[in-house]
Amino acid sequence: MPAPRDLVIVGAGGFGRETAQAVTAMPEWNLLGYADDDPARIGTAVDGVPILGNAKEVAAERPGARLVVCTGSPGDYASRGRIVRRLGLPESRYATLVHPAAWVSPTSRIGPGSVLLAQTVLTAAVRVGAHVAIMPHVTLTHDDVIEDLVTIAAGARLSGGVRVCSGAYVGTGALVRQGVTIGAGALIGMGAVVLDDVPPGEVWIGSPARYLRPSPHHRKEERA
Repeated sequence: MPAPRDLVIVGAGGFGRETAQAVTAMPEWNLLGYADDDPARIGTAVDGVPILGNAKEVAAERPGARLVVCTGSPGDYASRGRIVRRLGLPESRYATLVHPAAWVSPTSRIGPGSVLLAQTVLTAAVRVGAHVAIMPHVTLTHDDVIEDLVTIAAGARLSGGVRVCSGAYVGTGALVRQGVTIGAGALIGMGAVVLDDVPPGEVWIGSPARYLRPSPHHRKEERA
């Protein structure tokens, strides 16, 4: 068996901590620690995992390590894209992490820097882009396209032929009807039932889902 590859998780918040725990089930990876840009946290540990330094310094000091960027709460789901652009690293520096309790069909594809947590299912010919966060118990069905920097929160279910455009956020337990497109930077609220296309940069909530307001985080992403 080949030696495990060194890994650094960028971001020591909730998603980063979940990813660190998932890595304990992946013997092919050796988790060195977190990178975090809060100077007050450097030298401390979270759940026993050390915070090594800020992301740019850690990437430069450990050129053999792979990185995965694990930020992006509903409060600022554009943060992952900003960090990836600031680091400016080639795709080869990023890990792709798939929990062994996830199931990815042979016809599905996953891009660099993406994380799939436990009990995720990709049924047939699903395309997942780069730096995508897919939380536990998500179901992506035939021919779904998940573009770069998307977050799909726990328990969301997408019917066939759905496209989620770059930087969008699909909330916990949301349901999306077949063939729907969710626009770039849109936010779908927790438990929403999406029956129609969602324009870019809008927040939709409810059942059936309806427009609530523009997303300030989408505008922030465009300016970054």
